[in-house]
Amino acid sequence: MLPLVRITLLALAISSTNAACTRSFLKSVTSAYVSGQTNGQPLWLAALTTPNTTYTENALPLPLEHGILSQAIGIDHAFSIHDPVSCSTFTELIAASDAHPYVIATRMVFDSVGTRIEMVESIVSDEGDWAFNATGYLFWTEREEWGVIPEEKRDSREVIQAAGDAYFDRFANVNVSVPYGTRCARLEGGAYTGGRNLTGNTCDLGLPSKTKVTDRRYVIDEEYGVVNVFVGFPGLDRTVPADAMPDSHLFRVEEGSIRYIHTVSSCVHAGCGVARGIPARQRSRARREKVWRFGVEGRG
Repeated sequence: MLPLVRITLLALAISSTNAACTRSFLKSVTSAYVSGQTNGQPLWLAALTTPNTTYTENALPLPLEHGILSQAIGIDHAFSIHDPVSCSTFTELIAASDAHPYVIATRMVFDSVGTRIEMVESIVSDEGDWAFNATGYLFWTEREEWGVIPEEKRDSREVIQAAGDAYFDRFANVNVSVPYGTRCARLEGGAYTGGRNLTGNTCDLGLPSKTKVTDRRYVIDEEYGVVNVFVGFPGLDRTVPADAMPDSHLFRVEEGSIRYIHTVSSCVHAGCGVARGIPARQRSRARREKVWRFGVEGRG
């Protein structure tokens, strides 16, 4: 269990931080988040919430204590970025060796002075979601370089965001120029575009041409050259083509060019309307989502 002293220190930090949102504060919260998920303890984040804090999981609102945070998960990889300008964070969690594998993308937004959590939104992907394979996701992630970029080589937040925006703008207009690097690879659920070409640009493979992606929510970290964008992705689930699915894209930008892209997406139906059948685990998850949606507990 997380020592009570740590929760106390977080509480003291939020009471004493009143000038501006700080990177050190944001790092303390993402650390508490990862520890809380590892131990199945939503209380470790609840200490920083208010009655008005909102929590969504795969775009469904629910109480924090009823979500994935209440489940202890063995985390194989955790990566967080911190944005003091927008007072927000993003964390990517990979649980490949857990009895129930997951890849989770979580965005947290704080009040302007960095004292309380205003919103937590998580995309919890598992078997049946878009291209899901946590083992593959971990394998390729561990072979990439997402370290801190030397200060003299860092891009501005405007350049970093523009790279991600160009990528999404290209989905609706094939004439948009996207600043891909050479090398560039995209990881979707566990499928890797660069598996057979580790030295070239494969980020442009298989992109849509008539999909307009709006409602973009950003977390930008210049130290890592990374922007995360939460979006609603229309047409991802073929069974409900008009509905936008919860989606996260994480971009690593180096000297103005995209080096890596990680995506985490959740669908309404197993296989996103592409695969056939529904695994037992997915049927269980579908029942759980119905419980959360309608507020009926203890059934199924």
